Amino acid sequence: MYYRYVLKELGHHRQRMLVNCLGIAVGIALFVSINAVSAAYREAVSLPFKNLGADLVVQRPEMRAVDSGQPAQSMRGIRLPISSQLLAAGDLEKLRAVPGVDALSAALLLWEFDRGGFRTIMGVDLAQPSLGPVRVKDWLAKGRFPDREGEVVLEKHYAKFHNAQLGDPFAISGRSFTVVGLLEIKEGSQIAAANIYLPLADAQALLGKEAGSVNTIYLRLKDPSLLNRIKTEVLKGLPGVSIASSDSFLEVMGGVSRISDQFALVVSLVALGGAIFLIIKTMLANLVERAREIGILKAVGWTGADVRKQLMGEVFVQALLGGIAGIVAGYLISYLLGYLSIPVSTPWEMNLTPAFAKDAAAAAQTISLPVSLSASLIAASLALSLAAGGLASYFMARRMAKMKPADILRQL
Repeated sequence: MYYRYVLKELGHHRQRMLVNCLGIAVGIALFVSINAVSAAYREAVSLPFKNLGADLVVQRPEMRAVDSGQPAQSMRGIRLPISSQLLAAGDLEKLRAVPGVDALSAALLLWEFDRGGFRTIMGVDLAQPSLGPVRVKDWLAKGRFPDREGEVVLEKHYAKFHNAQLGDPFAISGRSFTVVGLLEIKEGSQIAAANIYLPLADAQALLGKEAGSVNTIYLRLKDPSLLNRIKTEVLKGLPGVSIASSDSFLEVMGGVSRISDQFALVVSLVALGGAIFLIIKTMLANLVERAREIGILKAVGWTGADVRKQLMGEVFVQALLGGIAGIVAGYLISYLLGYLSIPVSTPWEMNLTPAFAKDAAAAAQTISLPVSLSASLIAASLALSLAAGGLASYFMARRMAKMKPADILRQL
């Protein structure tokens, strides 16, 4: 292959080269941006669990009165959420014994209804600092997180509404606590969003139950790929519990998530296939235009293999340049799409607020798409670009094999 001749030929036909590179770049840009957004979509719906360091959340929903034979609980004062009743101490031991569970953290979520309105209270396990709602301590705006009983942290907007400052006394169900911190809920953390955070023992005292009472269990798995198998094991050991994971959010979001997950690759490949078709068609048309040139080259001693190498070199350079340009364009498109936000609805079993509460809208939050380009996506895009060039070279070689120098020179 004559490398200098390859570059001179491409430079001589700049317009033709730009058209071919642009075709490849458009296809690669679509492939990169569609797959980057699809991956960001899946990342967004898993964000609530990543923020807690958990893979699974286990709760026990309240039985309906007609099923249990028990009257409905009063909605006054401190009570348990309908979707999250108490779990027995033995339930925690069963969960710890499930193969594949790496760590476990417990919490007690409470609702309080009084004349001042409705609020959510989260009792957190301070003994497990890296798992569960205790991780909201990383979002402190002021002060510190409680390290002893009698202290609370307030969500800063809730604190502002109630004119609560650091060091102020704060009453919950007739008991006085001291405000030691204010925090801002992080984006995508609706399954840990509460108005008040306090030590687990204080929450249990407010409920008036025995020590060890919890209603939400956060599990971290040794191998997240075994999530479905561990779900099955948990349901066998604890019939009737609800198990939530990032898949639960995908199910709530319905068709959009399934389309994003299943058809993003298909759509991007169709777009890339269309671009490849146009490239091949353009290059074959160019080959006809270059028939005189090919005839002259063969007449001065170039073999068919020499001509094929020359054409393949030109196609390779165009595919490489087009692929790089497509990756850059795809990155810019993905970067701009990263400013978009999508609504992420909370599954019923994970809803921290009742449907009739004033702030129930917090159950559906928007999350900015965490768009990024992975090394694997860049490598796949560049490989597809070169594959497109190789495919075009193959069809050009077949077409050139049918071209006879004598017939070409006879037309000069």
